[in-house]
Amino acid sequence: VTDVKILRGDHLSRAIGRVAGQDGKTRFAIENATRTRIVIADSRIHLLGSYGNIRLARNAICDLILGAPPGKVYNNMRNVAKRMNERY
Repeated sequence: VTDVKILRGDHLSRAIGRVAGQDGKTRFAIENATRTRIVIADSRIHLLGSYGNIRLARNAICDLILGAPPGKVYNNMRNVAKRMNERY
């Protein structure tokens, strides 16, 4: 998280919460759309998957940390998932 934006205290925990989402909803949405696994440990976020998929997931997570509304990120993920399904 701190690689994207320097945050402290409540702001840091809010950014981590935005990535996780309510009951992990946001995290699962990004995982399923980009075919990656996301591990949120303390203030670190680990991404597992292929290089291209990690790049897509990283963009979504960076947008959330920088303050983009979750709805916009979900929309982007939906479009990404459509494109990935067309490719395979």
